[in-house]
Amino acid sequence: MTFHPQPQAGVAKPWAFPAPARDQLPNGLTVLRCHRPGQQVVAVEINLDAPLDAEADGLDGVATIMARALSEGTDKHTAEEFAAELERCGATLEAHADHPGVRVSLEVPASRLSKALGLLADALRAPAFPDGEVERLVANRLDEIPHELANPARRASMALSKELFPADSRMSRPRQGTEETVKRIDAAAVRAFYEAHVRPSTATAVVVGDLTGVDLDQALADTLGGWTGGTASKRPYRPITADDTGRVVIVDRPGAVQTQLLIGRTGADRHDRVWPAQVLGTYCLGGTLTSRLDRVLREEKGYTYGVRAFGQVLRSTPEGTGAAMLAITGSVATEVTGPALEDTWKVLRTLAAEGLTDAERDVAVQNLVGVAPLKYETAAAVAGTLADQVEQHLPDDFQAHLYARLAETGTVEATAAVVNAFPVDRLVTVLVGDASVIEEPVRALGIGEVKVVTG
Repeated sequence: MTFHPQPQAGVAKPWAFPAPARDQLPNGLTVLRCHRPGQQVVAVEINLDAPLDAEADGLDGVATIMARALSEGTDKHTAEEFAAELERCGATLEAHADHPGVRVSLEVPASRLSKALGLLADALRAPAFPDGEVERLVANRLDEIPHELANPARRASMALSKELFPADSRMSRPRQGTEETVKRIDAAAVRAFYEAHVRPSTATAVVVGDLTGVDLDQALADTLGGWTGGTASKRPYRPITADDTGRVVIVDRPGAVQTQLLIGRTGADRHDRVWPAQVLGTYCLGGTLTSRLDRVLREEKGYTYGVRAFGQVLRSTPEGTGAAMLAITGSVATEVTGPALEDTWKVLRTLAAEGLTDAERDVAVQNLVGVAPLKYETAAAVAGTLADQVEQHLPDDFQAHLYARLAETGTVEATAAVVNAFPVDRLVTVLVGDASVIEEPVRALGIGEVKVVTG
């Protein structure tokens, strides 16, 4: 048998995260643009300064309903007509609300960008918020809530937020509102939130894709340039406080065959110098199938299909006083909940005592830095990251420098960061499972006071 010669790898092409150009329209809208040759589907992200903590008392969820209602009709089109116009463009338009604000996302073929930008501008400039459509969206949201409460992962997330943050903090309550608050939302409340917080002077548009042959300046002037609104005073940022005293909350689910684990606390946001080392160390702890937690809990013990550790920014401020959620999450069989938690704490204690290995650090760097060109192959991925940077008050070149800093981070530095991120005596543990089976084994571990709440 004759074999063909093995192909040899070519010379690696240099890659860097795309650098956007920044300018501002006469109406005050900030624009970031990034030409990406070959990306014929253009991605547009709009950041609106309409955070959850700006919602009126008793109206948690109004930001979510407003975001969903932006595409439910304008002064030019009914909801049905607006959807049909988007479809004719081959475009998708989505919006969601989170703690930092409302994000509106558009994807459209480059050849139809101008038309789609016009529809997006109409949705931002003059949304109709018809009573019937808002009532339908409220009803849909109310239908979603029981399903979220029945989902162990979502229920664990709600319980952790409630435990970590004070009751008067918006972060302690569900992002999309509760049944009690959503029921109070009507078209008048949605319009009031829109009028108070949605304006071009506090918004940013990110446009990424192949802009060859596209007169983007003219397209923006003809569409988003016609969006008007007054200026706004600088929004005060309420300090984020959290109680990470080590303790355990069991959300009782009688008869559950699995226990959902969520172990967390808050930490520094991406402005902090420790962020790159924390990203690297957290990846070594639980970022992939070969990380420490998976090696012990999945490969050696067979307790789970997978456990992950992550850091997610909750809210960021220009002064760097924001916070991130640091957490470990996964699910295990009910009968091994105690042993799984015990082994998790052993992994954390061993990590603190012995540190990461150089091999772990090297693999993490390769996985995080080496795959970046693949991660950002689409315009949507680039636009989403640039919009995240805007939302978190970071410089436009933050992501590019982050990869360089990850590559420079040593094993000792990564170890220190992840140990400080997950101290064994400062973790709030939420377990969604059968309390009659798991309560006593968990109490015996001595990892904190244990309380049981109904699910």
